[in-house]
Amino acid sequence: MRFSEDSGGIRLDKWLWAARFFKTRSQAAEAVSGGKVHLNGVRVKAAKPVRLSDTLSIRQGPYELTVIVRSLSAQRRPAREAALLYEETEASTAERARLRAELRAATVHHAHSHGRPSKKGRRDIAKFTRGS
Repeated sequence: MRFSEDSGGIRLDKWLWAARFFKTRSQAAEAVSGGKVHLNGVRVKAAKPVRLSDTLSIRQGPYELTVIVRSLSAQRRPAREAALLYEETEASTAERARLRAELRAATVHHAHSHGRPSKKGRRDIAKFTRGS
């Protein structure tokens, strides 16, 4: 049985793709089957219909978004229109901002190595170590 906007539901993977959480529908289906998306707190399959006022928990990398479905669409529209399909909860927004700041602070203190020194860099090191 197919769900359309008329019957009050649309496939979860299709909605996630239309809302621009994933670039392709197959990536959305893979995330759902991999347990990275929960519908109303329950792990579901990609064909599960999404309805208005459903709550979705979506894990993308280190971030977990909690959104409430505000509108249904089976078509992928521009980002401004896609943002109208859902509303992120305040707790989710605050947690994402906190985690972003924490990750940013961790990378500031982490020294990055840029690989081998260039020819000029090797000359500078040799010059420094010789003491000239």
